[in-house]
Amino acid sequence: MFGDMATKMVIFAHILAATVWTGGHLVLSIGFLPRALRQKNFDLIENFESKYEPVGMPSLLILFVTGLYLAFTYAPDFFDFNWNDHHTRHIAIKLALLLATIFLAVHARFFLFPRKALKPLAWHIVLVTLISVLFVFVGFSARSGGLL
Repeated sequence: MFGDMATKMVIFAHILAATVWTGGHLVLSIGFLPRALRQKNFDLIENFESKYEPVGMPSLLILFVTGLYLAFTYAPDFFDFNWNDHHTRHIAIKLALLLATIFLAVHARFFLFPRKALKPLAWHIVLVTLISVLFVFVGFSARSGGLL
């Protein structure tokens, strides 16, 4: 009984963190990025990032930790790489999305922000937003019985 309740609480924390992560990127992409591009104003993005990062990065960390817990709970044999297994397939997709997110974040932080490269950063923002929506879709697919 406790294990089942613990898993439900982890799922709730995972969904809440996904809401913060994805919602923040949607607000950035839809609410701030178009104006920053029109005005050619990198500071709009930088100001948003400075306020969002203290909330967004912990959300990403929570997603990672709860995701690991859920992966080991639902696919303890993940490393058998049985791609016919529903959960293994979804976890593999989520890991690929995570690696893409990390790559884009590192590239943006160390190469685009220092140069204040707004147009390339805009592509990163759109891609990370798309990836975050895909994370939600894959999680929904895993929990709903499979769309993938």
